[in-house]
Amino acid sequence: MSVIAKEIFKNVRRIQIRTNRTVNDILAGAYHSVFKGQGIEFEDVREYQPGDDIRSIDWNVTARMNFPFVKNFREEREITVMILVDVSASTHFGTTGKQKNDIIAEISAVLAFSAIKNNDKVGLILFSDTIEKYLPPQKGIKHVLRAIRELIVFKPEGKKTDIGMALSFLGKVQKRSGICFIISDFINPDYSHECTIIAKRYDLISICLSDPREYDIPSMGLVTLRDLETGESVLIDTSLRETHQHLAQQNIQHLERNKILMNKIGAGFINISTDRSYVDAIHEYFTIREKQKKWRS
Repeated sequence: MSVIAKEIFKNVRRIQIRTNRTVNDILAGAYHSVFKGQGIEFEDVREYQPGDDIRSIDWNVTARMNFPFVKNFREEREITVMILVDVSASTHFGTTGKQKNDIIAEISAVLAFSAIKNNDKVGLILFSDTIEKYLPPQKGIKHVLRAIRELIVFKPEGKKTDIGMALSFLGKVQKRSGICFIISDFINPDYSHECTIIAKRYDLISICLSDPREYDIPSMGLVTLRDLETGESVLIDTSLRETHQHLAQQNIQHLERNKILMNKIGAGFINISTDRSYVDAIHEYFTIREKQKKWRS
C-alpha cells in the first residue's frame, strides 16, 4: 500500500470511528424515531384485543365472523436516503480550525451510518456547478465507507455552485420517494423552483454551513477579499463600521432566505456554524421533529 493510500485509509478510518461513536451514543435512536417508515401497508387481520384502536376494526370481517377483527398493518421499512453534498470552492473555507468541507464530510458520514443502522439505502451525489459524482443507493458498511472515501479524496472540476441542477439530477435518477439531505453553504442564486418540486416527493432537509467570520470580520484596515468560486477580488476597509454592518446583513439575509424557503415548502432546515457542534444541531432538529410527529398523531 502506497503512502497516499495509507493516509486515505487512516482518514476514512478516523471519520468512521469518530462518527460511529456519535451515531451509537447520540443519534441512532433519534434518527430511527423520526424516519422509521414513509408509510404503512396492510398485512392481515387478527382478533380484536382490549386496548386496540377501534378505528382499525375491519367491519366486513367482523360481520362475517360475528366477532370483532382488526386490520394489522406493517411499516414500509425500507427508505432511500440521498445525501447531496456541495463540493464547490466556497466550502473550502473556515476560520475555527475546521473548514466547511471537513465538517460536511463528517455530517455526511453521521447521516450515512445512521441510515444503514436503520437498514436504509444510502446514495450520494457530489455537486458543484456540475454533477461531480453519483453513487446509487445501496445498503451496507462497504458502500458507506466508499462514500466517505469519495468525500475525502474527490477533486471537483467545478468551482461554482448550482443547487437547482443537483436537485433536478436527483429527480431524474431517483423516481422513488425517500429522504434527501442537501448539505451546502447555499451560496447560490435562486433554487426555489427545484426545491419545491423535490419537497413534494422527498422529505427534504437542508443543512446550511456557515462560518462566524462571514458575519463578523475583524478590523484589519484595508483587506482584499477573494471570491473562492468566481476568483473575483474586492478591496474593503474593515475598520469602517458600515463595512461590518453590510457584510453581516448580507450573510444574515442569505441565511434567512434559505430558512424561509424551507419553511414555505415544508422542508427541514438545520443551521450549523463551524464554531459549534454539528451533533448538537442535528440532534436538536431530530428531537423537535419527533415531538411534532407525536403531536400530530
